[in-house]
Amino acid sequence: MKKFFFLYFLCAFTIFLSAQTADKLEELLNTPAVSYEQAAWLALEAADVWDQSGAGIVPDPHEAFVVAQQQQWLPDGIDSAAFARLDAVSLLLMRSFGLDGGIFYSLFKNPHYAYRELVYQEIIAGVSDPAMNVSGSTLVFMVNGILAKLEGTNWSPVISVQPKGTEN
Repeated sequence: MKKFFFLYFLCAFTIFLSAQTADKLEELLNTPAVSYEQAAWLALEAADVWDQSGAGIVPDPHEAFVVAQQQQWLPDGIDSAAFARLDAVSLLLMRSFGLDGGIFYSLFKNPHYAYRELVYQEIIAGVSDPAMNVSGSTLVFMVNGILAKLEGTNWSPVISVQPKGTEN
């Protein structure tokens, strides 16, 4: 009987963790400009570097920010609650996912070359500025592009929309 209750509690707890992550992700998608804490939380969660034990523990956004700073995945001297810039988020994603870059990124590993590398790899598409704030949907889009490239699936950053009446 004790095993049944333990199993029930374990299943209920797992469902709660999944719902918690979904709620955070939905909140993130509705955010016009994410903070460095939010960006670090998603990067660590998506790169699966936070919990190596497999227990499924979701990090607190502030803890994720602290870990990202300790690992030097974020530029020095930034505030955790400040709006995240595209170049700094590029560095965070490149470092947390362990992505290789071109010669200049390999030499300097700074936000400027991380941004340029993600533009080159078409993870960042369209008109962008390295100093612009990152929205939640842009951050999720970038993470999705990196995960697709790592899995070897076709990644198309631009959706082709045909005008009405030109479909074949």
